[in-house]
Amino acid sequence: MSDVLTAVRARLREHFAAAGVTGDPVGANVTFLGAEPMEVLRFGADSDGVYHYVSVGCSRHPMMDPMEFVADTSTGPRAEVVLSQRGPTPAGLAKSIAVVASTPSIEGVILVEDALIDLETPLWEGAPFTAVLLGRSDIDDVDVDGDHPVTVLSATPITATEAAWVRLKGAEAMREAWLTDGVDVRDPRRRAASPS
Repeated sequence: MSDVLTAVRARLREHFAAAGVTGDPVGANVTFLGAEPMEVLRFGADSDGVYHYVSVGCSRHPMMDPMEFVADTSTGPRAEVVLSQRGPTPAGLAKSIAVVASTPSIEGVILVEDALIDLETPLWEGAPFTAVLLGRSDIDDVDVDGDHPVTVLSATPITATEAAWVRLKGAEAMREAWLTDGVDVRDPRRRAASPS
């Protein structure tokens, strides 16, 4: 499966180089008891002052629904997650990204667009955000021979109130509220949206 991760790293370097981020990424390795290591790469900052934190390791294996009667470990979707934000790297962020990326192997969660992953603790020290809303990123899928491609999903930090709104009204309604309220979801000090 290391070929998959090699292909993911190559796609990430290609994507960010095309976006003008040419330096080598900074990496952090995170390991959880009973799980394979997860790496979080930081690319940037880009021309907008945004850093991009990408998991590498979630796509090592296809994701499987734990409720399936017969588990097929050879097929299934693969994913990684990218969280993008301005400012210096806050303490604890890499671990939170690794937790999100490890949920398929630890909790049997399949990471897909519009999924809400609630960690129920701050995503970094002092953060008002306790969950992430997954969506489509602008990073192209990574082809894997004879299998589903690896999709890199965006992870947008959200507050507990916003998470409740997503559960009630859905992911698209939350995104529309951000647009209506002029919320910059890449600002780690942003205010929460106040959807009506």
